[in-house]
Amino acid sequence: MFQLIKMAYRNLNRNRRRSILSALAVSLGLALLLFMAAIIKGEIQGAMQTTIALQTGDLQVRAASYVEEKSSLKWQDLIANPDQVAAQVKSVPHVTIATPRLFATGIINTPSEAVGVQLMGIDPASEANAPIVKGMIAGNFITADDQNGIVIGQTLAQKLGVKVGDQIDLSANTSNGDINEQNFIVRGIFLTDTPAYDKGTILMPLAKAQAFTATQNHASTIFIMLDDRDQSNAVAAALTSPNYQVLTWQKMNDLVIQLEQLANSYMVLFYLIVLGITATVIVNTLIMAVYERTREIGILAAIGMKGRRIMSLFLTEAGMLALGGIAFGLVLGSLLSMYFGKYGFYIGNIGLNYQFLLGDRIYPILTTSDAINLTIIALVITLIASLYPAVLAAQLEPVEALHGK
Repeated sequence: MFQLIKMAYRNLNRNRRRSILSALAVSLGLALLLFMAAIIKGEIQGAMQTTIALQTGDLQVRAASYVEEKSSLKWQDLIANPDQVAAQVKSVPHVTIATPRLFATGIINTPSEAVGVQLMGIDPASEANAPIVKGMIAGNFITADDQNGIVIGQTLAQKLGVKVGDQIDLSANTSNGDINEQNFIVRGIFLTDTPAYDKGTILMPLAKAQAFTATQNHASTIFIMLDDRDQSNAVAAALTSPNYQVLTWQKMNDLVIQLEQLANSYMVLFYLIVLGITATVIVNTLIMAVYERTREIGILAAIGMKGRRIMSLFLTEAGMLALGGIAFGLVLGSLLSMYFGKYGFYIGNIGLNYQFLLGDRIYPILTTSDAINLTIIALVITLIASLYPAVLAAQLEPVEALHGK
């Protein structure tokens, strides 16, 4: 085996430039795949974490008849005495946050247009609001007793041309089917770096939202966060009740999970295409080597080297090219992923909705499993593709090879 490695190294060193370029093709191909895998992982995980923190939580308790898409404000579709229900939920093990929220569809009326928004009534003191509080860039966060104040996203504020202290005209549906309209004062402006959320969300105290929508002492959901997300199914089972529906983060983020599965399926095809191209470079290098070394192969066969050993020699050369290229590709792909994983790259607002809250930056995440899997796939595909030139060399007849035929 050592002799084969020594011979393979000597043969590759004969045409060093060609060997380096061939290995470089594998390196660039693998680095590209590692970076793409990191982008997909970072995009999906980022969207999942953002959606959970801002929209769904780890769990939600809703009335049995509540349908999120309809944002019903009828009392029979809402949770009565939500503070009491939230307190009961908070007593369940692993629950760290349980807070009522009320959702309603609102319209901001301006002299030139009407802008649709999601109105969210919240308990301002709840730790569930930490992403918003942390993202306050102007003014102050609302207080529970504020009867006229709201906070809005920066994107929405820029669209409306308003600043802290300005008034906006907001109308919303009520539980009895009427429309209520009132002027509110912008107390603060927040930025979550999530365009879909920042351009269409208005927050006000829960008590005011209940009065504004005529849903006194009712809420749409109990927003729940856990100390261990893996316990969501167990906590959901503990909260099961015929009067309520309990939804886990997996159920509420089914779209994100489906998109991840779809992206992974397409990425497999992309992997094969890129690795197929890089493997072709190795194959061409070895085929050229076969024709350049025809007489040498004939001599080796004439002095007793078996065809199987000749084939092993070319496969060893392919393996050395692949391993060299893979080693550099791993370093290059890891460095790219680490750099952009720290600083991200800006993608702006790509127009997704509340079911997929993607931030304006993607931070790639390269996992050990992705790196190992892609390394193995790259090596296997390269070796399989190299079988043809290896078999071609092994099948040369000694007499014809010596005459260069």
